Amino acid sequence: MNKKHNFSAGPCILPQEVFEKSAQAILDFNGIGLSLLEISHRSKDFVAVMDEARAIVKRLMNLGDDYEVLYLGGGASLQFAMVPYNLMKVGGKAAYLDTGTWAAGAIKEAKKVGTVDVVGSSKEENYSFIPKDYTVGAEYDYFHCTSNNTIYGTQMKSFPQVDTLMVCDMSSDIFSRQLDFSKFDLIYAGAQKNMGPAGVTLVVIKKEILGKTGRENMFSILDYSQHIAKESMYNTPPVFPVYASLLTLQYLERNGGIAAAEQRNEAKAKLLYDEIDNNPLFETFCVKEDRSLMNVSFKITDESKKEEFDNAWKAAGISGLNGHRSLGGYRASLYNALPIESVQVLVDVMKSIK
Repeated sequence: MNKKHNFSAGPCILPQEVFEKSAQAILDFNGIGLSLLEISHRSKDFVAVMDEARAIVKRLMNLGDDYEVLYLGGGASLQFAMVPYNLMKVGGKAAYLDTGTWAAGAIKEAKKVGTVDVVGSSKEENYSFIPKDYTVGAEYDYFHCTSNNTIYGTQMKSFPQVDTLMVCDMSSDIFSRQLDFSKFDLIYAGAQKNMGPAGVTLVVIKKEILGKTGRENMFSILDYSQHIAKESMYNTPPVFPVYASLLTLQYLERNGGIAAAEQRNEAKAKLLYDEIDNNPLFETFCVKEDRSLMNVSFKITDESKKEEFDNAWKAAGISGLNGHRSLGGYRASLYNALPIESVQVLVDVMKSIK
């Protein structure tokens, strides 16, 4: 098979050995004569997968027993509703930072649960930067931010000190850089951006923050406490995405963990951004200080060269480079599993356009 250079923003590139082990598990899981797709999620074989999938997250993030790890369905978009439903007090309010399309989606859903104050926004400037001049006081039940914005190519390089709970959507840069994860009270991430296939969402939550909203008769399926009590098996979990995510995290752990991944990601991003900065045919959509290490969104400055560039990167075996439909241009997603050799291929193509 002629493997392409996959710059897709999600579902994204994963390590080749994850594909191979996942494929084998579909045919015969653990040598039991049954496919992973047909075994009971209550079987000892899959319970062991779920247990390790939850444990490895805490190891990689260096978190203790005061945190719980959940694997849920519904995508990160369901978390837009579950977060306020579980954390916003009846009659309370939450603070949100508006940095892009997905942050705006979270704000929209939270407003259906209670009062939302947008404490900072870059919407008027087409989300070209991360707002920084804002404060979040103790009057809020929680503060919500999005660490990385896949469409616009911006990333929070630091996180504010707030006088309330800190909630972060890390869907597109989870496990890509070292952070003090204990600063966050709740983290969620759709797996398909950096840690597995579509179909499962990771939620990491500090247990002590739950049960304080005053909300009675909560829908059980939306109650984090119910999912914690059932160890991510309140309903049938997405078995295959959980297993593939476990394989991906095991691969990450064996290869130096988050610290090593961060070094590789910084090298890839520098290689591509240096070419953009030095090549007058290309420029990014966002300010330099907020550039994402994961999603490099850029445009061509001479439209007469667009057809030549498009033909060249496609001929080089590059896939998934088209920008998001709402922004246009191009987007190179540099997720953990993308080798720097693929970035070099793209850079060589960019250099060839005169």
